[in-house]
Amino acid sequence: MKRRTFITAIGGAAAWPLLGHAQQTAIPVIGFLDSRSLEAVTERVRGFRKGLNETGLLEGENVEVVYRWAENKNDRLSELAADLVHRQANATHRMYQST
Repeated sequence: MKRRTFITAIGGAAAWPLLGHAQQTAIPVIGFLDSRSLEAVTERVRGFRKGLNETGLLEGENVEVVYRWAENKNDRLSELAADLVHRQANATHRMYQST
């Protein structure tokens, strides 16, 4: 897979819904991964948040967004993606534990 295609697939404005499957009112978690830094994509993040708001999702109220930035170190992308997946697995485990 080409590097640019890989980065586009997992980074940028692509957000992964990391939803637990528990039967309770836990808010959904969205993982946002980018190969750059927050400073480099401030406008993109602003647009992402605006899009969330337009669909009725309010960050910190009815949706949680977990951001990960590779800081132009593309070798960190898989580690950061794994962190997001692991975070979702832990959240799901906690939700099941509390029921």
